[in-house]
Amino acid sequence: MLMRTRRHKMTFEHAFTLKGVDRTLSPGDYEVVTDEELIEKLSFPVYRRVSTLIMLPAQAHGPSSIEMVSVSPGDLAAALKRDRAMSADDKRRVSGNKAAANDEIADSPGGNR
Repeated sequence: MLMRTRRHKMTFEHAFTLKGVDRTLSPGDYEVVTDEELIEKLSFPVYRRVSTLIMLPAQAHGPSSIEMVSVSPGDLAAALKRDRAMSADDKRRVSGNKAAANDEIADSPGGNR
C-alpha cells in the first residue's frame, strides 16, 4: 500500500489541553504529522487518513526530548478553535481597554475635549 506523510505547524497562543494528554500544554508552535494511505483501484488518487500525531516536549526528559502523541483530528481542531476564540476575546478586551484609556485622557484636565 502506498503511504504519504504530511507535516504542518500549528500555533497556539494560549495554554491548551488535548484528550489523551494528561497535562496542560504551553503556548507555541507544534508540529503535526498526518499519515495517509492511497485507496487503490479507483480512477483517481484518494488518500485515507491513517493517523495524526502531534510532537510534544517530553515531560520526563531533557528540553530537547520530544514525544509523538496520537491525537484525533477533531480534538486538535477543537483545541485550535478554543485558542482562536480566546485570542479574539483578548483582542476585544485590549481594544475596549484602549478606548476606555483614550476616553479618560480626553476627559482629563488638559485633554483634547
